[in-house]
Amino acid sequence: MLLRNLGRFGSRLALFIVVSIFAGVLVAALFIPAAGMMAQAAQTVSSGMDTVPAELETPPQSEKSTVYLSTGEVLAEFYDENRTYKPLSEIAPVMRQAQIAIEDHRYYEHGAIDTRATMRALVRNTSSTGGTQGGSSITQQYVKMVQVETAAQNGDKQGVAKAQEQSMSRKIQELRYAVALEKRLSKDDILERYLNIAYYGDGSYGVESAAHHYFNTTAKDLTLDQAALLAGMVQNPVATDPVNYPRVSLERRNVVLNRMAELNVVSAEDAATARQVGFDKSKVQPNRNGCVSTRYPFLCDYVKRELENTPGLGATKAERRNTLNRGGLQIHTQIDPRTQDAAQAAIDKVFDPKDPVISTTTMVQPGTGLILAMAQSRPVMGNDQAAGNTYYNYAAPGPGNEVDMGGAEGYQAGSTFKAFTMAAALEKGIPISKTYDAAERMQFGGTTFTSCSGPFKSGPWEPANSTGHNGVMDMRTAAMWSVNTYFVQLERETGICETTRMAQRLGVELQDVNGVSPDNFPSFTLGASEVAPMQMAEAYATFASGGIHCNPVILQQVTKKDGTEIPVSNADCKRVMDERVANGMNSILQSVIEQGTGTRARVSGGYPQAGKTGTIDDNQAVWFAGYTPEVAAVSMIAIDKTHPYWKSEQWRRSTPSLKGIRLPASNTYLEGSGGGDAGQDLWRPAMTEALKGKPRTGFGRVDPKVQGQGQNPPAASPSSSRSPG
Repeated sequence: MLLRNLGRFGSRLALFIVVSIFAGVLVAALFIPAAGMMAQAAQTVSSGMDTVPAELETPPQSEKSTVYLSTGEVLAEFYDENRTYKPLSEIAPVMRQAQIAIEDHRYYEHGAIDTRATMRALVRNTSSTGGTQGGSSITQQYVKMVQVETAAQNGDKQGVAKAQEQSMSRKIQELRYAVALEKRLSKDDILERYLNIAYYGDGSYGVESAAHHYFNTTAKDLTLDQAALLAGMVQNPVATDPVNYPRVSLERRNVVLNRMAELNVVSAEDAATARQVGFDKSKVQPNRNGCVSTRYPFLCDYVKRELENTPGLGATKAERRNTLNRGGLQIHTQIDPRTQDAAQAAIDKVFDPKDPVISTTTMVQPGTGLILAMAQSRPVMGNDQAAGNTYYNYAAPGPGNEVDMGGAEGYQAGSTFKAFTMAAALEKGIPISKTYDAAERMQFGGTTFTSCSGPFKSGPWEPANSTGHNGVMDMRTAAMWSVNTYFVQLERETGICETTRMAQRLGVELQDVNGVSPDNFPSFTLGASEVAPMQMAEAYATFASGGIHCNPVILQQVTKKDGTEIPVSNADCKRVMDERVANGMNSILQSVIEQGTGTRARVSGGYPQAGKTGTIDDNQAVWFAGYTPEVAAVSMIAIDKTHPYWKSEQWRRSTPSLKGIRLPASNTYLEGSGGGDAGQDLWRPAMTEALKGKPRTGFGRVDPKVQGQGQNPPAASPSSSRSPG
């Protein structure tokens, strides 16, 4: 035991001697003229006095990034360290006084090193009691904090450990940097950086975030008891966190108050009053990081994914994510809460998250591509599947698309695909007045179609009409009543290749089916391909804008904390369709919503509007895609193939279908139609709200050549007054 104590004493004595000599050299370097008055050792140390890493002058203090809705309301925050930087003028004087009192009360009196405190600490630490006492000045502490922060930002775990190690080399470097730093920055500058970089426990970095988290206030408005509590935490922020260790935290706060009174920073009476204040847990604000607990978690996730694909934030996805979590970005979107809430309310009125269906409504702005709303029947992000939680954004593109934006599988869009055949036909010169004899059922087996690889003969295939409209008709009438056999004939004359390429130009990503390109399937015009609802909104917005296609974007502006603007994802708006073709499409689709299968979706108020219904085989999905020149929206309902409901005894011998069923959780009855379930119940209420205050802009006139010279034949009489579309 005696030998161990002697060894410990000898080690500490050596440390005391070395640091004493080094401190003397530093003091000499600071206060004694160099010429002819220093030894070679002092000159060696002094030669590095003016060298200081750039991060000490411009510290890499991580700040949280904030996402804003179009109203200026905060949607979400992203951070590795929850910090909001504030200048010293916006930090309460009592907070500065408390921090200085407990950490370095002679801060404004000594240089970079408090030699008196350092020597006192070294003497006490060389005693045989085993206790230690710190002697680092605020400047020295700040240097250490910056080195830790720099390594953390670079993902350098070894660098973090090295910046915290208890070694002579690290201490000497810290002392040297502290001296150099005080030559370059004022005491106030260093204190400001210190108060913003310090960790105050429970995920709060810097006094502003700590003030908000613990007291729901700002750094500028901190009171004496609050400031003392925060100041006391810096030494051991984990053990003195008031949320988890309130008793220890208050004891430490009182130490700070006593010290402030002892130094006459505050009166004994004020300190005594502050000691009587408890910690009010009801004021604690949760640190919300990421999308899960936000108001619109799936819109938030879309924002995050778009940022991760923004080159201006870094060369790789990892670098972009680091910039998002540490760069203090101000991220502005055009997400309209009123429109988003209306779209969500319409879905919530019809569906329960536990229902065995998936429903979405997606809205974009024609001509800009800005996403206005994205609602779904499972609006809560989480892993409790029994409660209807999910991590999928069902409207967005998922794996297999050019960019995965968080979606699941795609969905067959049914007769909404007929618009692509019509657009390709008009572009090819086939007029709206083009007629075919569209029988109720037609056999196309052995018929020649044209893919992008050339002509081919169809296998056995006999599509039928489902709306009760048959006979000779033109393109407008066929669209109004969604006549399948008309559109297969139109696709055959136009070419499947031209039809699929039109869909792709409008923004629809098409996937091969078992290795076979979709342009080899005559059923393409009937919507057999699986797509993301967002892509259909993007495509129909192209019609609305007169042929200008824009990629959907959700970022309006992103700025760095210094105000520099970062280039965001470009909508890349460009003409992909002749305006005459777009005007022809708008005219046809206006007829659908005014007289055809889409009438129940029509919004009142005199807005010119157009749209198309869609229903797939066995009514397993129903759609309504529609628009005005100001807003394009797509509503979709599809069975959830993964839900156990469809594997129950009730459906064991039946094909799953939305037609004529009552959903188990919401008790909602579905007729299985695009015009009713998707159009009337979802699309119309969302669009009604979105169009409030918008102009009643009309569509362009139809070119006579696009219309054709013939007279429209009368529409055949329907077999029923309500058709699914």
